[in-house]
Amino acid sequence: MTRSAKEWNDKNTLVMEEFRANAGIVVGQGYRGMPLLILTTTGAKSGQPREIPLCYVPDGEGYVLIASKGGSPTHPDWYHNLVANPEVTLEVGLEKFQAIATLPRGTERRRLYDAMAVEMPFFAEYERTTTQREIPVVLLKRVTNTD
Repeated sequence: MTRSAKEWNDKNTLVMEEFRANAGIVVGQGYRGMPLLILTTTGAKSGQPREIPLCYVPDGEGYVLIASKGGSPTHPDWYHNLVANPEVTLEVGLEKFQAIATLPRGTERRRLYDAMAVEMPFFAEYERTTTQREIPVVLLKRVTNTD
């Protein structure tokens, strides 16, 4: 089933409401047991804040995201936003903090993609069926103050 942009936005709103009401735990909307965070990017064209809930896996002190868009032939909007503006805000559990996005390549990309696919096998399926593009991996690391 293909969802319209409005249907995706409505679902994401419900997920973010549940996330914020339950200290980062979401059991509805098909996300039971999946680690979720809320990513806030700055719109590449609009310059406005854009929020989206996303599945992640931890990697050391970082957070790994896969820009799969459900196996679509195009990158998700949030990916374009963070490429244009890599400084983002993350909400993980009860924490909210600034982070910087990087785009691992080569063997590091492969390692991180495979780690995510082990935890959430649907990402392996997206990669098998997405032939028009290489699905990007994003690594987010907390910004630390040196003051």
